[in-house]
Amino acid sequence: MPDITRIVEAYRPNLGPYETIYKHLHQNPEISLQESQTAAFVAKHISAHSKSSYEIHSDIGGHGLAAVFRNGQGKTVLLRSELDALPVEEKTGLPYASKVTMKDNDGITKPVMHACGHDMHMTCMLAAAELLYEAHEKWRGTLIILFQPNEERGAGAQAMVDDDLYSKIPVPDVVLGQHVMPARAGSLGTRVGLMGYAADSFCITIYGSGGHASQPHRAIDPVVMAALVIVRLQTIVSREVDPWSGGAVVTVGSVQAGSVENVIADHAVLKLTIRTANQETRERALKALHRIVRAECEASGAPKEPLFESTFNFPLGHNDEEATRPLEKTFATHFGDSYSPTVEPLGGSEDFSILGKAVKRPCSFWSFGGADPELWDEAVRKGRTGEDISGNHSPFFGPVVQPTMKTGVDALAVAALTFLAT
Repeated sequence: MPDITRIVEAYRPNLGPYETIYKHLHQNPEISLQESQTAAFVAKHISAHSKSSYEIHSDIGGHGLAAVFRNGQGKTVLLRSELDALPVEEKTGLPYASKVTMKDNDGITKPVMHACGHDMHMTCMLAAAELLYEAHEKWRGTLIILFQPNEERGAGAQAMVDDDLYSKIPVPDVVLGQHVMPARAGSLGTRVGLMGYAADSFCITIYGSGGHASQPHRAIDPVVMAALVIVRLQTIVSREVDPWSGGAVVTVGSVQAGSVENVIADHAVLKLTIRTANQETRERALKALHRIVRAECEASGAPKEPLFESTFNFPLGHNDEEATRPLEKTFATHFGDSYSPTVEPLGGSEDFSILGKAVKRPCSFWSFGGADPELWDEAVRKGRTGEDISGNHSPFFGPVVQPTMKTGVDALAVAALTFLAT
């Protein structure tokens, strides 16, 4: 195998302009299903920095796009990034912090922030696309650069597949992706097997009977009902799931009922997510969810059955050995001690693997750190990484630009060249 590190070092573009691009993307986020300007920016940049060598397919599964660079006979590698941001008000205090607000898909105006690092993912992908274009004489095959919409709602990958993605672009031999995480910037890790947890989210409406706050005996209070449901749902993790099977996480992220203090509402709305590490636990937890909610409503004398609406679902994310083992070798060579082949699974969930499973191709997904090295080292020394290092989806999440970006760019390029280099 050729010296991939030498190729990457020789053809890595000046990352100064990409730092500017990153800050632009960070300042101009777009929420899921509304990523039109982001997609247009990405497509324009790819064309401008590759002499139009990438054929670009736009508006796949929404605002998704895929850029294909055909470079002779060889394997086909798909690299994936995301486009969307979150309805979160940024509190990082960064000079390039987002001030954007948008109407969500329910018509409600909300602040928007790249609180999950997708802006970093896109920037790294754009730089890697330029690197691999400039280094095209060093590899053979087909490279696909894919930018997925609507990842935060867990539906973008499937939407692209359903929109005939693989009739528009070649079927890849391997599907690869990455995610910035609250770990030391410059570090990177893979693992074979479980990499992302399954997630099932619901909007649940429970019904009561409204009335005057001074006469609760003439009403059925959905707030009390909701409180009982929330407390009892925690027993799914503590009393119903095998603690040695990978466990589960149940989080009620939103509770809405009534609007004034002297009126008992007639309904309450709970929005929650259940995350699990295997299919057996997933099925058990979901059955428990429905049983508990219905039982508490019946016990409270609810006038009708609760309404369950599924809002999004993420599959279990598994890294295939066929795709991951080759990366272990090249990542170890390129990153040295900063690389781990046994990184912990993502704390969250990803729909990335759908892009591979849809065509029965192997996938591998890795994580790389975005926390300032000095802050990280100090937090480790104090035993306070959980408290002092902001995580994904936090309003304080702001990866340090370097060496985070360089690590992400190199990882994408090294991964692609692992399968394409001649």
